[in-house]
Amino acid sequence: MDAGAITDVAGLEVGHFSDPRRPTGCSVVIAREGAVAGVDVRGAAPGTRETDLLDPTHLVPHVHAIMLAGGSAWGLDAASGAMRWLEEHGIGMDVGAGLVPLVPAAVLFDLHVGDPAVRPDAQAGYAACVAASRQRPAEGNVGAGSGATVGKLFGPELAMKSGIGTASVRLGEVTVGALVACNAVGDVVDPANGQTVAGARTADGRALRHCTAAMLRGEALHPLLAGTNTTIGVVATDAPLTKAEAKRLATTAHDGLARTINPVHTMMDGDTLFALTTGKAARSPGMVVLAVMAAEAVARATLRAARTARGISTSNGLVLPAWDGLDQS
Repeated sequence: MDAGAITDVAGLEVGHFSDPRRPTGCSVVIAREGAVAGVDVRGAAPGTRETDLLDPTHLVPHVHAIMLAGGSAWGLDAASGAMRWLEEHGIGMDVGAGLVPLVPAAVLFDLHVGDPAVRPDAQAGYAACVAASRQRPAEGNVGAGSGATVGKLFGPELAMKSGIGTASVRLGEVTVGALVACNAVGDVVDPANGQTVAGARTADGRALRHCTAAMLRGEALHPLLAGTNTTIGVVATDAPLTKAEAKRLATTAHDGLARTINPVHTMMDGDTLFALTTGKAARSPGMVVLAVMAAEAVARATLRAARTARGISTSNGLVLPAWDGLDQS
């Protein structure tokens, strides 16, 4: 069954840049005509840019793109490249003296996957914009998902490869789509059956450990630095919304992460979701229905982030299998 994509939402384009030197990159969601936006940060160790302007009480009415990137805080520079591309294409807020493109951003930590000196920069963000289109975006080991991993509670050497995924849900004339780069410290779980899809492996590396069960058995966790994980994403709709409603949509979209990541929103994750609305649909089905659609789209996209990933071996000795490379019992 076609899972759909965030680009099913009218008015949005998506582009990836994947760095050929090591697994890292960035992904951009562009709204050429501007979009009302909100954000909700649930993880305790976020890396973000320009999120304050999304507060419903603040002045700016629209943003022009959202940047998702690897590279930890270094990756926030990718948003500068997106600003340059948008300005060159006549996109931005008119401030009289010129156009100022508004590009909120969030990053995930992938510096342990290969050479940490290689990370997304402004040129990477620019390249992602050049690649942007209305086509269904690639998934798995691309863009912000290039260096994404999951299941690090028992050590990065027992983690697994994840990536970036997309999905959409449609009801009548309204669409809600999501793009999620999953780099969680916990496991990815299929909400349809409760089974772990990807996550921490057993000591021999051959099977899934199942984090919750292992922790409840009292197994010791690996010491981890806060912020060295994080799931980031965008949920978008064409239903007309206010800034306050966009903020609420971002909040309820986190329910989708809670269905598919276990544990989620930890002290070691900086889980952040942006919400966008292009307002292209004639009417909204109401916030309750949109919240259900948003959570479902995010859950499906997160699951696809794990299931479209491919296993890799890195230059610094990590062997990271994907979901289909292990005993799933």
